[in-house]
Amino acid sequence: MKTQGSGSSLAVVTGGARGIGLGCAKSLVSKGFNIVLVDVLDKELNEATRTLRDTGLQADSFVADVSVFQKAQDVVEEILERYESIDVLVNNAGTPMSKGLLDISEAEWDRTIDVHLKGCFNWSRAVVPSMLKSGAGRIVNISSISAYSGGVTRAVSKFAYAAAKAGILGMTRSLAKELGPSITVNAVCPGAIKTELTGDMLERRSAEFTEGICLQRLGTPEDIGEVVAFLASVEPNFITGQAITVDGFQWIT
Repeated sequence: MKTQGSGSSLAVVTGGARGIGLGCAKSLVSKGFNIVLVDVLDKELNEATRTLRDTGLQADSFVADVSVFQKAQDVVEEILERYESIDVLVNNAGTPMSKGLLDISEAEWDRTIDVHLKGCFNWSRAVVPSMLKSGAGRIVNISSISAYSGGVTRAVSKFAYAAAKAGILGMTRSLAKELGPSITVNAVCPGAIKTELTGDMLERRSAEFTEGICLQRLGTPEDIGEVVAFLASVEPNFITGQAITVDGFQWIT
């Protein structure tokens, strides 16, 4: 893996147009990585890319649905035509779904699994051959504390979301075993993070959430980004197959 901050290391972030994905991208850029963002949100993607380019590093973007494997392959081929290699993959793309077993439709279940879990598979499958060819790589998967808690609160049930995020943890551990020693694979499990998708709900229920967080505040995309940037760097050479919880010690039992 090329030296962090060399100006030539490339990180690909799915779901990078806003929220946690953009927070990860900003943290990676601050550490000297060039960035490729992937998202379905065309307008937000263009705005995010312009912001990152203002740092002086290279930033590109592609509109793509992570649930489609052929699209992942096509985008990766185009990336590799522009860059020497893909050094880091951050599988972050997701979609909100707050319905329980008796309310969720089959189509809603499928879409949630396709974006979160299949998206991780698609992009890992598309990127890993180039990492193996270069002899090194870092994969960081964004899971959630819902993988442990089941995603059920007093107000909502995140049944499909929790299942998908738990699947990501299993995939992380399996890939760490399969792809080592040259490629490390880790996961990050965010707690209550204030983003464009969650902001209104968390603002309304801020007291409820912060009461159960030892650090007495909601998390930010940058809180997640800093941990992702560490896992993407050259320093953690003996960390793989791990899930790091970033939640301010939120009580999830």
